[in-house]
Amino acid sequence: MTIGILGEAELPIVSMVPDTAARLKKAEHRVFIEEGAGLAAGFPDRLYAEVATLKSRSALLMESDIILSVQVPSLADLAQIRPDATLITNTEIYANSDALKAFEGFSFTVLSMDEIPRTSLAQSMDVLSSMASLSGYRAVLEASTLFTRYFPMMITAAGSIKPAKVLVLGAGVAGLQAIATAKRLGAQVEAFDVRSAVKEEVQSLGARFVEVPGAKEDGAAGGYAVEQSADYLARQKEEVQRRAVQSDIIIATAQIRGKRAPLLITEETIQSMRPGSVVVDLAASTGGNCAYTQDGKCIEVNGVHILGNSRLAYSMRQDASLLYGNNVYHFLTHYLKQAEQSSLMQDEICRAVRVHPKIEP
Repeated sequence: MTIGILGEAELPIVSMVPDTAARLKKAEHRVFIEEGAGLAAGFPDRLYAEVATLKSRSALLMESDIILSVQVPSLADLAQIRPDATLITNTEIYANSDALKAFEGFSFTVLSMDEIPRTSLAQSMDVLSSMASLSGYRAVLEASTLFTRYFPMMITAAGSIKPAKVLVLGAGVAGLQAIATAKRLGAQVEAFDVRSAVKEEVQSLGARFVEVPGAKEDGAAGGYAVEQSADYLARQKEEVQRRAVQSDIIIATAQIRGKRAPLLITEETIQSMRPGSVVVDLAASTGGNCAYTQDGKCIEVNGVHILGNSRLAYSMRQDASLLYGNNVYHFLTHYLKQAEQSSLMQDEICRAVRVHPKIEP
């Protein structure tokens, strides 16, 4: 099998690092990589020299059986892919309902890594969890650079400084990593989530769990939060605002798969927060948890810094590349095994990730 690693036009990461590519070669696959594909991520061509063959972008697209990328290539690139090839990428369907239109008229197969089901068997392939972990960690570091005070309590000859108060909205992978990072920096942390199942995880990290009784939960939702009733949303809004105005930093991570992110931080809340406070919104790509959020921008409203960044994980380009590549490697190994056994359409993971051509029910 010939596997091509495509360079990313807009992202500073690569879909597979040299050490992971070496595992493909060891499995007797032929590996191509686009010239300069890993440079922005800190992996120059010389590090791939022993495990992959350097190719131009066009040659890689036309000669590879399987093409790996982090983002969907351009239409011009897609037109060069062989009809019998397979593209493994991130379509971000959960954030963009029109994402599949780019593939109309093409015959090659598209597998989307962000559609990996969140099951025990697929944990090693779960790109969303890998990137969320990086985002949660980085969100706190970004907040610390915008915040104009210490995180920990400090007792000095000039006086005592109280610890920063951090509120984390959403205790999924990103939220839990944000909690752990803020605690390590010495902040007082509390977290809110509609899922009562995460309460013990939040408390085990040393944070206080903010609970609003009466939340609707769905065990079949794959670990995601689900939409709530109007009554619950009203009580949630009241409690979140009460906590938010007392906080110095808010890390917002709450998302509902396939839906707009819940609006948890209203304009009224921002107007009531102390000047110098910081909001980092990781749900920016699906509308944001904050009313003022703009994806990819940091703005200031009433003295409050609001950073919207749905791709914060990619700023940690080496580790993001390493984790993404490992996820792809584990998935690819599983996928090729199922293909060899002619059981692709019976396998839960392989069916879930195939977004083009559509699988008939």
